[in-house]
Amino acid sequence: MVVVRSALWGALIGTLLMGALTTVIDVSTPSDTDSSVFITFIAIAFVSFLFGGIPGAVVGTVVGAIRNAVRQPRHVPPPMYHPPVPQQPYDMWSDLVERCAESTRRVSAAVQTVPNSPAKEWLQRITEKLVTELDDVRGIAQLGRALGAVDRQHPVYQRLLKATHDFHAFENEVGRVALQMFDHPELDEARTHLEVLEKQLPQLSA
Repeated sequence: MVVVRSALWGALIGTLLMGALTTVIDVSTPSDTDSSVFITFIAIAFVSFLFGGIPGAVVGTVVGAIRNAVRQPRHVPPPMYHPPVPQQPYDMWSDLVERCAESTRRVSAAVQTVPNSPAKEWLQRITEKLVTELDDVRGIAQLGRALGAVDRQHPVYQRLLKATHDFHAFENEVGRVALQMFDHPELDEARTHLEVLEKQLPQLSA
């Protein structure tokens, strides 16, 4: 409705302005021929509507469309509801288990980089035992949870903490032996290093 009114007002104003301009031009222009007032009025009305009314209607339509868009309320999407993420209670046991698991993964990745040889096969057999020790680590953590232990001085926690140090030390030793095996992959050259490494394997289940 706003657009229609604006278009009509634009056509009317444009016609009137063009009619006034055309009339002024017609009156101020001398003419040798006499034409009837009716014909002059029709000609002025036609010119006014053609060159004033139609452009005025176009301008009025544009203005009306803008006003109509401004008046209409913008659609604001409702805020998205995100359910709160449940907070998991802190578990001091999981942190230690994950540290041992990280060492196990790094040891496995380090062994894969060693050149293929009988010495590497021996090294793989040694490091595979670390997976069994990791299962024991998880069992100790479960024991701590079952006892409801929250004191870091608790014997179960202290044993698990020592296990993380043992796993880390074993990880460093595997890296040292693997580096030596790059230069000396022969079994005779690596035998001593592998025997020492085997003795340093964490023995939680012993």
